[in-house]
Amino acid sequence: MTLFGRANRATVRQVAVPETILIRVTGNDRPGITTDLLSLLAGLDAELQDIEQVVVRRQLTLGLAVVVPIGRDLVKEVLLFGWERGLEIDFEVVDAAPTRHARRQVVTILAPELSPTSLARASGAIASSGGNIHRIHRLSRFPVWSYEFLVEGADLDKLQASVMDVAAQEEIDVAIQPHDLSRRSSRLVVLDVDSTLIRNEVIDLLGAEAGHQEEVANLTERAMLGEIDYVDALRKRVALLKGAKQEIIERSISKMILTAGGRTFIRTLKRLGYKVAIISGGFAPFTDHLARELDLDHAYSNTLQVVDGVLTGEVEGDIIDADRKASLLEDIALREGIPLEQTVAIGDGANDLPMLKKAGLGIAFNAKPALREAADTALNVPYLDAILFMLGVSREEVEAADALDTNFQ
Repeated sequence: MTLFGRANRATVRQVAVPETILIRVTGNDRPGITTDLLSLLAGLDAELQDIEQVVVRRQLTLGLAVVVPIGRDLVKEVLLFGWERGLEIDFEVVDAAPTRHARRQVVTILAPELSPTSLARASGAIASSGGNIHRIHRLSRFPVWSYEFLVEGADLDKLQASVMDVAAQEEIDVAIQPHDLSRRSSRLVVLDVDSTLIRNEVIDLLGAEAGHQEEVANLTERAMLGEIDYVDALRKRVALLKGAKQEIIERSISKMILTAGGRTFIRTLKRLGYKVAIISGGFAPFTDHLARELDLDHAYSNTLQVVDGVLTGEVEGDIIDADRKASLLEDIALREGIPLEQTVAIGDGANDLPMLKKAGLGIAFNAKPALREAADTALNVPYLDAILFMLGVSREEVEAADALDTNFQ
């Protein structure tokens, strides 16, 4: 057994007034250690002021701040407790005043692989901003590695600049969010569809079926990059569908491919009580199909005009453009009674920017440069369920919930 220092040991044993000491316990974890130690401290009339515990690879680290009762040889009793159980026990006299927590941020780091170098550079960036890492928690090892750093005392502007610089150099994804109630109370997630919830662009699928694949795809790419007006580009693409039979819609629906992790992402959000909506610049048959398949709460998109089973090359009603996406997010939140700060919006194209700006948290998912640079945070791994880690949900929690769900099995 070890003591933190001889002076500390003497102070604790010969105290004439109550002192606060920090007891650190390390060793092989097993059931009952925390219970037995707390019971011992209760029997010694010690006053517990703080406690933290973590287990890494079945190795326990337990810290307790306690007030030593006058006239009680607490050190001897706790050392005996540790010796009997094969545990290391350290002691240190500490300030009796409770730790005052500064403003905190959560820094989430994700990548297919996270090397010690990347993590060292990220933690160094946190330190250079004046931040102190209070806690580190691994969220996942699959489909990506991700860690959550709880940081306090950082200058937010410096933290964002320094960490994002490391993220660019190390090719890792980083999200910085306030550690407050707003992060833990998000209740509505709104997703774009094309190249976000699904890997395709539905207008491109329709264009291919109608024999205009290259022309439509070129207009789509330029619109998503923000190079041309979105509404004008949509009308031009739909016009190329004129004369095609309605059957191309069903054939295109059959070719939609969900983004990897999409089912897991939405299934987990629904378990957590989130409302989930999709807002698309695509078309109703596609979003209606997705809403039924994934049990979504809301779905909005454009309407292709069909007359006598033939596409006319026109869109019925108002087109859902960038501003309309943002207003629909606001409408859904109002209808559900959810404040905007408790909403999350996810998209990939320039036409998603107002929606992401309107939400409490805007996430650019494998996005075009214009959106990636303007969003609250960007995710560049091809797994939609990795967004769960940004919301503080661990992979183990997801898998445990799936294992208990008889409908999923």
